Amino acid sequence: MTDSLYNSIFAKEVGNSMAVPIQATLIEGRVSDQLRTLAMPLILGLMATMSLNAIETVFIAHLGADPLAAFSFTFPVIMVLTSLSIGLGAGTSSAISRAIGEGDSHRARRLATDAMTLTLIISVCFCLLGWMTIKPLFRLLGATDILIPQISAYMAIWYISAPFLMVPMVCLSSLRAMGMSRVQGYLMSGAALFNLMLDPILIFGYFGVPAMGLKGAAVAALITRIFMITIAIYILHFRVHMLVNPFHRWVDLKKSWATIIEVGAPAMVANVIIPFASAIVVAMVATHGVDAVAGLGIAMRIEPLALIVFYALSGVVGPFFGQNLGAGKIDRLNEALNVLTRFCIVFGIFLAIILAIFGSKIVGLFGDHQSAIQTAIAYLLIVPVSYGAYGLVMSVNGAFNGLGRPWPAMMISAGRVFYVYLPLAWLGQYFGGLYGLFVATSLANLLLGCWAWYWLKKTIHTL
Repeated sequence: MTDSLYNSIFAKEVGNSMAVPIQATLIEGRVSDQLRTLAMPLILGLMATMSLNAIETVFIAHLGADPLAAFSFTFPVIMVLTSLSIGLGAGTSSAISRAIGEGDSHRARRLATDAMTLTLIISVCFCLLGWMTIKPLFRLLGATDILIPQISAYMAIWYISAPFLMVPMVCLSSLRAMGMSRVQGYLMSGAALFNLMLDPILIFGYFGVPAMGLKGAAVAALITRIFMITIAIYILHFRVHMLVNPFHRWVDLKKSWATIIEVGAPAMVANVIIPFASAIVVAMVATHGVDAVAGLGIAMRIEPLALIVFYALSGVVGPFFGQNLGAGKIDRLNEALNVLTRFCIVFGIFLAIILAIFGSKIVGLFGDHQSAIQTAIAYLLIVPVSYGAYGLVMSVNGAFNGLGRPWPAMMISAGRVFYVYLPLAWLGQYFGGLYGLFVATSLANLLLGCWAWYWLKKTIHTL
């Protein structure tokens, strides 16, 4: 591209950006009302997505044990790529929200566009590598020769659809940075419903469509994600005018990417640590027998549903902190921390009471194997005492990312596993067996909640 052509395009972009300034919608108004308004649509979107995952698993279970086992083997790989998307989304949301708070609309648009380009390049590269290594990778993960054909059929299509998942996730992060979480909630709910309608048609074969089995679930996801990326880009470009010319001088493009990765890379690592911690818990529980693992599996299917509100809150805290930091509204950061602390404590106590009273009835829906049920009931009686602290940790991590300081968030996530949980888990299991392990989990959450709160409080004070 010649300098004259570039300059004309650049001047046009700047002119368009200056003509339509992006309003910082999160720097005025009552803090508690804004956080609630931001979080509610995400709660609905997350509920729809989690319900889809659960129902899709039920559909695949009807195909037999082998398809279900093949489907289960794909979870670790899907989790890694999802964590990559979440990390890039956190970096994008943090950078854009701070630019909006500073009143730099052109910078915000440039970041939104460059983030989408970066995500597209990374996702295509990762998925090409994954597509070429399906068989050796899943053999390494322990899949048998009987399962490999079904895994290959599923993942060959899933890898093609992954960029259509990852790019919209980053697009939605840009909308969230603008305070438009309602749009994200609607899109997530609509996509989950559309995918749920396609699943039985393509898996079992209805309305003249041939039954595809496990492969049909991947095809349903591909179709849904193509619609998702089309709608997300349409909204981002034509409705909110956030996308500009993606062709950019390398020096400026590199600067944008560095800003996004600065937060995105540590956020990705922090998200990968979460399933790693779960794997450690499962390994330690496995020493108490198969029934104990089955009971833990039941409890860990219930737990994410209980924590949906905290997940949603952590997703909107970052943009709030980013916009207010950019605008220099440090007093609102202190107020937000106080609101988050009060809410997490009160709602955490509410969850603990509900699960203590109704936990046995909820667990009973998953079967009648008494040993496994008792383990699940014990988990839901002991660990939820610390849910408020765990929710505060999630919100604090989101706040640090929004402030453009991702390393404390990563240190807190890593510390929960390596510095706090593992020593406590060893002591708890040694002295109290399985129940001692659950007590250690609860105690680790409580200690990390205090540590995270103090760290964020001190950081806001230094600002």
